[in-house]
Amino acid sequence: MKNTFGNAFQVTIFGESHGDAIGIIIDGLPAGIALDFAFIQQQIKKRQPKEKISTKRHEDDAIEIVSGFFENHTTGSPLCILIKNNQHNSKDYEALRYLLRPSHADYSAHIKYNGYQDFRGGGHFSGRITAPLVVAGAIALQILKSYGIQIATHILQCYDIEDESFASDEESLQKQIQSINNHTLPVVKEETAQKIMQCIQEKAQQLNSVGGIVESIILGVPAGLGEPFFDSLESTLSHLLFSIPSIKGVEFGLGFAFANKTGKEVNDCFYYKQGIKTKTNHNGGINGGISNGMPIHIKAVVKPTASIFQKQETVNIKTKENTILEIKGRHDPSILPRVCVVVDSVLAIGILDAYMQYAMYQQLSKK
Repeated sequence: MKNTFGNAFQVTIFGESHGDAIGIIIDGLPAGIALDFAFIQQQIKKRQPKEKISTKRHEDDAIEIVSGFFENHTTGSPLCILIKNNQHNSKDYEALRYLLRPSHADYSAHIKYNGYQDFRGGGHFSGRITAPLVVAGAIALQILKSYGIQIATHILQCYDIEDESFASDEESLQKQIQSINNHTLPVVKEETAQKIMQCIQEKAQQLNSVGGIVESIILGVPAGLGEPFFDSLESTLSHLLFSIPSIKGVEFGLGFAFANKTGKEVNDCFYYKQGIKTKTNHNGGINGGISNGMPIHIKAVVKPTASIFQKQETVNIKTKENTILEIKGRHDPSILPRVCVVVDSVLAIGILDAYMQYAMYQQLSKK
């Protein structure tokens, strides 16, 4: 089981949903960084359940730093952070031990790990494991901010309800980012939030769930980050996005809309104004796998939460018999309200890793 990502800025996640604790080890952090704990807690709070539209499992998510931090600064050694699990209810899952939950990892995990995996609450496959990613992301965001890099994500679509997309001019974009940060739900238009909450509540009352699309923007990334092929910036960021449970599709810039366009319509022409820029940004800020200095624009598709409370057909993997499954427990009718901060976090991890590699390359190439 591989749980490590990154080169210059490396993260390793560990733990299970119903284990004693979950956590993350961050390697590559320079010594002397004063961590902004207020900001870390702010980011953690964004991932926590939202009123009536999320799971009833409410964890404190208090972080405990085990190593790599001394006298209010990072030491340069691996930073190890623990988050205790205090509100798990494992008895809800005992009856499901041999029943394969549709669209979950139960069957694939059983085959890969020969039945030894922790099945409670999804074990290591649970969205609970994104909590330490948010902590690492908050640290990465803090560092990126010092270099003028911003990241924001909002719910662009929830079922058939659509929010306003990110603007192309920076002034409007900054206002939208501020609006996203000021809402309980990460949306651009205030009226959209109420419609999304109502939609999720309606699906929950129907014992169902709902998915959608989240949209991200990364501002201030310099040209030159990424590699041409296997470690292209798209590859790196997609790798991280697909590590988030329920993400099933990623596109950059126009993405799949390129399919019915011509080169004349979508080529991003260059111009010079206090640096080289492009008149449009159809490619989403990346050419040839390398950032071009324009905003990086990404959309990701989030599938409906797999755990629904309706009766479903399945198989008892022990008896090999067809049966009916009825899930109990505490589950989100949609992960959209909580996933945006996780998306911000993994994007920050990927950008910081690429930035640090770029900085080292530039430093070495000048010698």
